[in-house]
Amino acid sequence: MTSVAALALAAIERGRELLDHVDYRLAETAAEREPIYRLRYKAYLHEGAIAPRDDKRVTDRFDDLPNSWVFGVYYDGALASSIRISVATPENPVSPGVEAFPDVLEPELKKGKTLVDPTRFVADPDRAKHIRELPYLTVRLAYVACNHFDADLGLATVRPEHAAFYRRVFLHEVIAPPRLPPGMIKPVCLMATKARENSERVYQRYPYFHASLFERRMLFERRHPLALAPTLTPVAGDAGLVKAR
Repeated sequence: MTSVAALALAAIERGRELLDHVDYRLAETAAEREPIYRLRYKAYLHEGAIAPRDDKRVTDRFDDLPNSWVFGVYYDGALASSIRISVATPENPVSPGVEAFPDVLEPELKKGKTLVDPTRFVADPDRAKHIRELPYLTVRLAYVACNHFDADLGLATVRPEHAAFYRRVFLHEVIAPPRLPPGMIKPVCLMATKARENSERVYQRYPYFHASLFERRMLFERRHPLALAPTLTPVAGDAGLVKAR
């Protein structure tokens, strides 16, 4: 085995082991979300992406929409990172990416496509230094969502310097040049991957990205169901599992 292959295998095994330390928690109440809003502020301020604010928290209207899920990623019981997953469909065509890049994404929605739009990906700067795989463990939720909602496109609105990560991990490609979103002081570009077409290649590289039906339902089924509740139906060739339609 070459040294490169050995390193890749070691990273895969470590990713599997780290999942035993990770707890993905859907934050639905104000009390559950407040630490996440404060983590966003800490991370964005550390990156120089926002100006200082007196309230030391970051939230927006998308957090409260029925087609958005706000997750905290807890490592050994402590909040380490967070991500928000929005799912835009022709019936519910609202998401941060659609708002920022309407000329690019609204035509896709008019074609009947489902878009998984992960945003507000932040990590505790102190913990990220000690958990190298934290970005993979966090953004894994976006790939789980693509599978669960049978997405046509998985999106990423990211700063240009982060584009290489999404290209390498999820096979994303830039589909729109950088723009400045509201409330931010650094521009982001729009990237997308054809979720169904690229899923097997991603699983081969990162097998721990796969999630069982049980895990997907535990993650995305709300304690208080809202407007966007996926209907689970069997999909041929899914090894006895079912996907959301």
